Amino acid sequence: MTDIKIPSTNSEGKPLITIEPQRGWASLELADLWHYRELLLLLTWRDIKVRYAQTALGATWAILQPLLTMVIFSVIFGRLAKLPSDGIPYPIFTYVALLPWQLFAFSLTNSSQSLVGSQNLVSKVYFPRLIIPIASVLPGLVDFAISFLVLIGMLIYYQIPLSLRILSLPLFLVLAVASALAVGLWLSALNVEYRDIRHVVPFLTLFWQYATPVAYSASLIPEKWRLLYGLNPMTGVVEGFRWALLGSGQVDGMIWVSVVIIILLFISGLAYFKRMEATFADVI
Repeated sequence: MTDIKIPSTNSEGKPLITIEPQRGWASLELADLWHYRELLLLLTWRDIKVRYAQTALGATWAILQPLLTMVIFSVIFGRLAKLPSDGIPYPIFTYVALLPWQLFAFSLTNSSQSLVGSQNLVSKVYFPRLIIPIASVLPGLVDFAISFLVLIGMLIYYQIPLSLRILSLPLFLVLAVASALAVGLWLSALNVEYRDIRHVVPFLTLFWQYATPVAYSASLIPEKWRLLYGLNPMTGVVEGFRWALLGSGQVDGMIWVSVVIIILLFISGLAYFKRMEATFADVI
């Protein structure tokens, strides 16, 4: 990574550009994200418009996807398999878990393809490359907000009261976005060099969904395996959502293991992304 410093002018009145290597955390250039915040907002708005452009149902898709998935899970796992739902009506038990999961899956898929999808921008213009995967993750929050309106109606219908635990919901929402971005940083950088990553992501998200307590309760996991199960970062996020909104589950060691894993994934993903950044324009 390099640090570009521009003194005023040289003896001939022309600007001088000094390129110096950076080391340590300075090479992450995190401060540049703030300077390029308008570009971040522009790219985020572009992705939002592209998602809903020329669609017959528009934002309704944000409601239909988790709603239809909830119906399928309720029939298969709720009625036929009769999986326990911690005393909560199975439809809302599943829907609460689907909200953070679909935010994660959508954001992960978008961020993994973000660099390759913006190859013209990457190869021609300088800006912090971190902006691209971050901008691809943020549009998922729009879908989440729309789907959350349905959840409010379901809470009223099932007469489930909210408690002060709901104040912790933004924290678990941040963890869901951080999880998607952390893994997305790894996959987006890998996808520049290995284009078959785009074929791996759908299988990864499908496997990951069934390894996450979306259609079932984490209480089914034996106590001796709970900490190991927490190595899945989305386990803590999904259980946190249920705890904050429904009062089911508990914030135990399993969730804290997930939080630690999210932090480690984010730091390592950030470091790997910045390490590979110098090759993006040449390889892409």
